[in-house]
Amino acid sequence: MKKKKILLLVILIICISLIGGSAYYLSDSYPANQEEIASYIDNTNVTINKLDNGNYEFMPSNPTTGFIFYPGGKVDYEAYIPLMEQCAKQGILCVLVKMPFNLAVFDINAADDIQAQYPEVENWYIGGHSLGGSMAASYVSKHIEDYRGLILLGSYSTSDISSELDVLSIYGSEDHVLNLDKYNENKKHLPDDFKEIIIEGGCHSYFGVYGHQEGDGNPTISNFEQIQITTDEIISFIKESQHGV
Repeated sequence: MKKKKILLLVILIICISLIGGSAYYLSDSYPANQEEIASYIDNTNVTINKLDNGNYEFMPSNPTTGFIFYPGGKVDYEAYIPLMEQCAKQGILCVLVKMPFNLAVFDINAADDIQAQYPEVENWYIGGHSLGGSMAASYVSKHIEDYRGLILLGSYSTSDISSELDVLSIYGSEDHVLNLDKYNENKKHLPDDFKEIIIEGGCHSYFGVYGHQEGDGNPTISNFEQIQITTDEIISFIKESQHGV
């Protein structure tokens, strides 16, 4: 009887430890730097709305192109507000998706029904940062007919999207979080003519505004410079995609 009690106590301790560890992992994320974000936002020609489901909508005047964005894993999604606003200032409707526990893996289908809310938008793109990019790729691989392109930031696709989709992949030269071996291995899942941009001096963390991610390299450009370069490349890619350049 005593051995059974000890065994039950050990099992209970293990279960409590697992639950506690899981709760800590799910609740621990990189917070958005709200002060820096506020300094970037100027609301010029863009209306920013936080929707009832927590998603952010960045609405320019009379948009015909939309971009759905999945945030990076364990990153507060509000960290991507500056990037979304910059894209919206160029006429792109952007929807920044809120993910459960800041992990897109828990809601890969978060893009469902978003397009239906904006019938005026003719061309749609989807993408994301890091884990968010991989989950966006997984989603679009099952909805190819609904999108013109995929945009990956410090990310790669483990799903086959090698045809019928335009793809842009961007990462920083100082990105030490992205596994380049896996990145290169998974290029086989992308179209042969996918567009790859390496931002000189850029890092993994600077696609958002949340500080330095553990294990990342040391950037030689500013956070805002990387966001601006990324915006320019996204807009250029979208224009090329729609005009068949």
